[in-house]
Amino acid sequence: MNPLGEKSLRDRIEQEIRERGAIRFSRYMELCLYDRDAGYYSRNTEQFGRTGDFYTSSDVHAVFGRLLARQFEEMWRVLGSPADINLIEFGPGRGLFAQDVLDWSEKKFPDFSRALHYVLVERSPALRQRIEAKLARHIECGHAHLLERYRTDEPISNVIVFANEFFDALPVEILSEKGSLRIDLENGRLVETWARPSPEELEYLDRYSVHPEDSERLEVCLAAQEIMDRIAEHIERGFLIVIDYGYTREEQLAGRHRGTLKAIRRHSINSNPYQAPGEQDITADVNFSALTAVCEKHTLQTHKLITQSQFLMGIGEANQLGDAFENCLLPQEQAKVALQLKHLITPAGMGESFQVLAGYKGLTQEEFESLTGLGFGASQR
Repeated sequence: MNPLGEKSLRDRIEQEIRERGAIRFSRYMELCLYDRDAGYYSRNTEQFGRTGDFYTSSDVHAVFGRLLARQFEEMWRVLGSPADINLIEFGPGRGLFAQDVLDWSEKKFPDFSRALHYVLVERSPALRQRIEAKLARHIECGHAHLLERYRTDEPISNVIVFANEFFDALPVEILSEKGSLRIDLENGRLVETWARPSPEELEYLDRYSVHPEDSERLEVCLAAQEIMDRIAEHIERGFLIVIDYGYTREEQLAGRHRGTLKAIRRHSINSNPYQAPGEQDITADVNFSALTAVCEKHTLQTHKLITQSQFLMGIGEANQLGDAFENCLLPQEQAKVALQLKHLITPAGMGESFQVLAGYKGLTQEEFESLTGLGFGASQR
């Protein structure tokens, strides 16, 4: 209990266990990350960048948003340059990427900018407040809209759905040869127990993953399946871009990405999700085979996974990544930007760690594969 008499997140977790019994690991992770008062993403502290716990691509340099703005504008033209196009971003954080896209589109692609309606879907009240401040001008003029959740029962045309480091932060179940993980209390301490896996968890392992071997733990993200199901079902004509670190079932069968849950705090990774609940990020690699299968169920066609490096190089190839160096007047400025760009696209940085899942519906394969972001990867295969 803190001096003000408010319960800590750990107190709340313990109380829920006492009242309801052992909880699923996904529920524990949900509380740690998204509790409205004390969850990691609800705190009024900096999670991103140098002073936070981790970097996103937008923290490295504005060129990430600038290059994606260029790709989004090309997608708009492939759709026939409609008078209105919705760009829906899931998990926009504090809105830095959206700001870069909106500002660069306004500067470089005025026709696209006038047609653009940027929808940011962010569940954290604290982050929504930061987005409102950062994008105040764009919100006031009607080009940006902020939602806690995106709900629609209607087909959506002329749409681009974008998610960067969104799916890795969704709550997961943990399975081992002992069963499905539960969190319980014993003598005032959080302890792990195991229960019989649900049919949904077992089906996920059978179809998209592998079954855990002795002393092995694997993640099952049913929440990702549910969200992608809603997205893929309602896109009638448009594009999907998901960027995240993750794997395919084939990689798991080869022995890789088997047990990827980790906690991140102050740019250090540890394997203890029970340390300081609400004060560290908890994340797991994304199962792209599972997401792809959901897309295909709803006739949303997908491209073979490519790396972030291939994707960004493809977009920037025509102008030699000039979006990064605009306004760099001094040699030292150019050198600094070159290092930041290197971090985004090289294997030593983020370039090979992040995968890009691109999809489309209501278009031809030729129209989709004409996108420059897919061209560099294709030329390397």
